[in-house]
Amino acid sequence: MIRTFYQVLIFITNFLNSIVEISVGHTPDSDDAFMFYGMFTNKVNSPDFRVNHVIEDIEKLNRKATSPQLDVTAVSVHACAYIPRYTILRSGGSFGIGYGPIVTAKKQMNVEEIKNCKIAIPGKMTSAFLLLQLMIGKFDYIEMNFSDIPLAVKNGEVDVGLVIHETQLSYEQEGNLKILDVGEWWDKTTNGLPVPLGINVMKTSLGMDTIHKFDKYLQESIEYALDNFDDAIDYAMQYSRGKPRDLIEKFVKMYVNSVTVNMGDKGEESIKRLFEMAKEKSLVPEFDLSIAIK
Repeated sequence: MIRTFYQVLIFITNFLNSIVEISVGHTPDSDDAFMFYGMFTNKVNSPDFRVNHVIEDIEKLNRKATSPQLDVTAVSVHACAYIPRYTILRSGGSFGIGYGPIVTAKKQMNVEEIKNCKIAIPGKMTSAFLLLQLMIGKFDYIEMNFSDIPLAVKNGEVDVGLVIHETQLSYEQEGNLKILDVGEWWDKTTNGLPVPLGINVMKTSLGMDTIHKFDKYLQESIEYALDNFDDAIDYAMQYSRGKPRDLIEKFVKMYVNSVTVNMGDKGEESIKRLFEMAKEKSLVPEFDLSIAIK
């Protein structure tokens, strides 16, 4: 009996020692919360990981990843040009299917008028900023927290705002007009490739075995949320920023899709196309993307 007790104790000790404690960053946005619902509420468990989650605005997560500070983090696809010590996960990406960031103002403008304005952007490392540069060329800008941009446009603090997240759907209620559709432009330009906006990355130093295990864990969390949609939306509503449930449901359905579960060939191709176009215009430094996607 004593021997059996010690064998059990050794087994438990070895099991606990095999669990990797990792920090996971995600944004205070309903689509991210939806994806991580299963993981962060222990509806989906892993024998391999103990997760400590960190919630930050996407641009703050982008900048943290340049250090790098977090083991796993959501980042803008654009940020991959500046975070060589991370590997892209195949699950958890935000890809628009024919839609994406938009540009808003108080009045209609043509492209030349827009380019002559100072445009409020949600961060220099966001994919929205890179996509808009590809669409209209370089322009003058001011960085703001993404949630402050709609009001800044409405109040006339800025003439034009580059809008991401759920305010892509609520701009009319906020008293603004859509004057450019960046996602629509990408869709037409690439013959229907998904719009590459956000992804999850993991420190390459943790090793590919650990990375693949966590990727599977995240995929299971996303699949659980999709299978338990109403409960996952209930959880995500804590990050709704006062938006109604029907709008949050629509937003989540837009950005948690089949490419989110696994980016597949189309998602991978869209990321590569983004950086090919950006390198041609010298908008990102030279780097080897092939080593980042596994």
